[in-house]
Amino acid sequence: MRFQPVSVVVPTYNERGRIERLVTEVFSALSNAGLRGEMVVVDDNSPDGTGALADELSARFALKTVHRAGKLGLGGAVMEGFAVSEGEVLAVLDGDLSHPPAAIPDVVSVLYGLDVDMVVGRRYIPGGGWRNWPRRRWLMSRVACLLARPLTPVRDAMSGLFVLRRDAVEGVRIASAGFKIGLELQMRGRVRSVAEIPYTFTDRESGRSKMSTREGLNYLAQLSILYRLRLTGGSQPPRYHRVSPGELQALRTEAATRRT
Repeated sequence: MRFQPVSVVVPTYNERGRIERLVTEVFSALSNAGLRGEMVVVDDNSPDGTGALADELSARFALKTVHRAGKLGLGGAVMEGFAVSEGEVLAVLDGDLSHPPAAIPDVVSVLYGLDVDMVVGRRYIPGGGWRNWPRRRWLMSRVACLLARPLTPVRDAMSGLFVLRRDAVEGVRIASAGFKIGLELQMRGRVRSVAEIPYTFTDRESGRSKMSTREGLNYLAQLSILYRLRLTGGSQPPRYHRVSPGELQALRTEAATRRT
């Protein structure tokens, strides 16, 4: 089976100091794995010129830039990126290098190897982890994951690193700005099967985190909507598979064989 093109969607706000490195590493990861693809940067009118630099980089890479009028929400940014993308496989990662671009081939390999609709990168699993993460933010993340536990079998529901098939979310509408868009897509899309793989999260080395009290309140509001959706029968939990480090390595090898 030939792997389909991958569209890597990256929402950005004030990431000028990191965007060139991120773009370079994304395309290096795709090329090294023998994957075809593009990148879509969705910029929320960054005052530091992130969007303008992304436009310049499009002369060297298969890169599109969507310029939005302001900070309109992470979920909306991802959906706008999906709308202009061309790949049949859609990947999402943060613009601050907290998600390793080298993980993209892994999530794609698992998507095909296990024939699932969605693959999520997980920190809290053997083989996964985190670096340079303040304990307060780690604790907030764990509590937020626990709050989502009745909604999804995915244990790291806060993860912003994921990949899914286009047909699983084609035509889906989100009901909120969707701070945690991956969770909302699991519940509103046609995601019937999902897998989690280990990866290591690295907190940003410079600049300010996008996490804030306001974002936390937005997440609680989002949860209340999703709980109502589940209680009214509008969503069913997907089939779940947790990928061990050994299984991940086997799927990498299988994927490399299929691409040759």
